[in-house]
Amino acid sequence: MPIDAAKALAAEPRTGEIAWDRKDVQLYHLGIGAGVPATDPDELRYTLESRLHVLPSFATVAGSGSPGVISGLSMPGVDVDLARVLHGGQHLEIHRPIPVEGRATATGRIAAVYDKGKAAVLVMRTEVADADGPLWTNDAQIFVRGEGGWGGDRGPSARPEAPTGDPDKVVERAVREDQALLYRLSGDYNPLHADPAFAERAGFERPILHGLCTYGITLKAVVDTLLDGDVTRVRSYATRFAGVVYPGETLRIRMWRRQGAVRVEVGAVRGVPPRERSRTWGRDDAPVLADTIVHHS
Repeated sequence: MPIDAAKALAAEPRTGEIAWDRKDVQLYHLGIGAGVPATDPDELRYTLESRLHVLPSFATVAGSGSPGVISGLSMPGVDVDLARVLHGGQHLEIHRPIPVEGRATATGRIAAVYDKGKAAVLVMRTEVADADGPLWTNDAQIFVRGEGGWGGDRGPSARPEAPTGDPDKVVERAVREDQALLYRLSGDYNPLHADPAFAERAGFERPILHGLCTYGITLKAVVDTLLDGDVTRVRSYATRFAGVVYPGETLRIRMWRRQGAVRVEVGAVRGVPPRERSRTWGRDDAPVLADTIVHHS
């Protein structure tokens, strides 16, 4: 079995120094669709260095995410084919607002390994702290298809209660045809998001958008719509990746207010232009993010 759960869990954490600056923050924001319209004062907070604030989901790419998911897939006890890997979920806890420029220590380890029968799930935890203390903790749930079935722990099964009633807000966000190509410049160079031949080998019609790009687009929509544009109000943000997004589609983001939280569901609509002759043309609200909660102050 390419995944040795005991060995992976016992492996020493990997620690590395990370750094980021204003340019990294601006590039990330552009990669998740910020800056439209370019002269909008609310958008300039994401793109203009003199007004810049940091969307908390930047934590998933800060310092190119090192040590991150790709690094974790080379941990002792883990030897998998990247084409079988899918990002299953993400949980981010923010301990302090992320500075526009910073240096920090990132410590990564495999926190859990679950046996889902037809797949294994690795929980890769990254804890980041600077000289003033903890900044954020990131948990990435990674599905490795075809690597389950050894009789291990299946992991937690509890899921958040589904939202009821009409959403308090619904917004749509267009995904550019080149969105994945721009987003990957923040450090996730998995060819699944750029190389048509690799995407086909992985079972997709064409390259798909990074799940963490959809994750960032969604958090920005929540902050801008229900949190008065104040990024410092975000305390934690969790989601399950329920489906893929193809560049050129549109995201429909539904939001329900809760006490100290926003419940979110995201679907992909409209598809790509007919000239692409894509089988995804005409998708209507196909789920892409589920069980999504933003806790806030």
